[in-house]
Amino acid sequence: MTMLTDPARKYRSFPPIDLPDRQWPGRTITHPPRWLSTDLRDGNQAIVDPMDALKKNRFFDLLIEIGVKEIEIGFPAAGQTEFDFIQSLVRSGKIPDDVTVQVLTQARDDLIKRSFDSLAGAPRAIVHVYNALSPAWREIVFRMSREEVKEIAVHAAKLLRDEAAARPETEWHFEYSPETFSTAELDFSLETCEAVMEVLKPTKERPLILNLPATVEAATPNVYADQIEYFCRNLPNREAACISLHTHNDRGTGVAAAELGLMAGADRIEGCLFGNGERTGNCCLVTIALNMYTQGIDPNLDFSDIDRIIETVEYCNQLPVHPRHPYGGELVFTAFSGSHQDAIKKGFEAQGERNDELWRVPYLPVDPADLGRTYEAVIRVNSQSGKGGFAWVLEQGQGLKLPKNLQIDFAGHVQRLADELGRELIGEDIWQSFQDTYFLVEDRATFQLVDYEESRASDGTRLFTGTITVGGKRQNVSGRGKGLVSSVLATLQQTFGLEIEVLDYFEHALGKGTDARAAAYLECALPANGQAQERTVWGVGIDEDVATASVRAILSAANAAVAAQA
Repeated sequence: MTMLTDPARKYRSFPPIDLPDRQWPGRTITHPPRWLSTDLRDGNQAIVDPMDALKKNRFFDLLIEIGVKEIEIGFPAAGQTEFDFIQSLVRSGKIPDDVTVQVLTQARDDLIKRSFDSLAGAPRAIVHVYNALSPAWREIVFRMSREEVKEIAVHAAKLLRDEAAARPETEWHFEYSPETFSTAELDFSLETCEAVMEVLKPTKERPLILNLPATVEAATPNVYADQIEYFCRNLPNREAACISLHTHNDRGTGVAAAELGLMAGADRIEGCLFGNGERTGNCCLVTIALNMYTQGIDPNLDFSDIDRIIETVEYCNQLPVHPRHPYGGELVFTAFSGSHQDAIKKGFEAQGERNDELWRVPYLPVDPADLGRTYEAVIRVNSQSGKGGFAWVLEQGQGLKLPKNLQIDFAGHVQRLADELGRELIGEDIWQSFQDTYFLVEDRATFQLVDYEESRASDGTRLFTGTITVGGKRQNVSGRGKGLVSSVLATLQQTFGLEIEVLDYFEHALGKGTDARAAAYLECALPANGQAQERTVWGVGIDEDVATASVRAILSAANAAVAAQA
């Protein structure tokens, strides 16, 4: 090859479609299309090690469970293994009455006949035949004229008609693909499809499926939409055709092209779960279906247990689903950024307060629970995260609803831990750090509660009498105050000389029902003792009893005070 100084000179932009009165930009998708899964055919031929019969059967069962009603189960002429699988599936009784299987064949006599043979015994089936029309194929591959290429399609259509007539025990349906439609002349595609329809005589009640593939994605999605609208508007007997789209992802816009194609008048979408397929892949059925779902349209496909679907697809294809794959990826509902985490956390809080069916949570276009995901992994913490991140993790994992100032107090500890470890912090890391920071781990605490009693004195004050361990040794203590909290604070001051002033107090239940525990949080001030300003410490207490939780929170603050003085 001759190397050019400017390699871009090798390429030419795709010509626009002459459609000045295009209608599709003003339309919206209002209902789901017919879906065809090509996982067992196009998807299978695109993986390094094709699926064996066991994997193909498992994949077929998954597609049935999801709700796919049309499934392309193979390419019978590819080999005996493929033929045998198709025959075994047809004869197995596994195909539901409302599901139609399909096979693909090139427009060659022997391959068409073998395709019909593979479907022997099927109550209903689609035979899908194709031949390429574009100039590159006519001039480079076939070296044929337009008329000769059209005759291939017409001859194949006649063979479909005759083979079906000879096998009346099956309800036959047909699909024709003007292969390489995306790079072929529109007038020639229309001419060829019209000729095929003339042979097969489809009706509105029994339409011919015309698949208009973006065999190679060669332009922006709007150009493909123009091609589809032009074709639909100019096809004679349009009501007798089901327009099907089979987009590829060469430019990374296979889903967008399919969506705009639906707006342009198409009726059916062909693709693979998670976009497997030749080269860069086919249209992803998961993405396009769930895109509809987020617009309030039921796609009639069930992805409510998406992780189990991913497990099956990865097993059968031996290809991983990317962590960032729309809807299905491990990280697509996860926020690490502090500002994102804060917005999501507030969104969930507002959702709970609003208590209606409308989903409105920032950064989450779909409720993870609708796909079988938990909320626990929505926010994950690393060195980029803010206080909203760890607060969410503690709330989801431990039920703790930290006051805002406590979040600020703990944030520095989390940041230091993330920098020290140099990795994402899991819930266990954060919970351990929280327990250490607020002295919930007994072996780090100077003061530990053993037991206590509260009683009312004759003058109306409260008397705290209890046993605590101090540095590992038990000690009986007591103090008097206006309430339980003040009596414990008085005990600490009288017995240990600790001056602690409560600035704010928060409490909440952990869970619901008779077994629910309580959490108490105390924001406390310590004397300045020569410092420029008084210092603030936090105490946290957790117990089955809310009063005891508050006592534990005071002792937690006392431990923080001792640590601050050290």
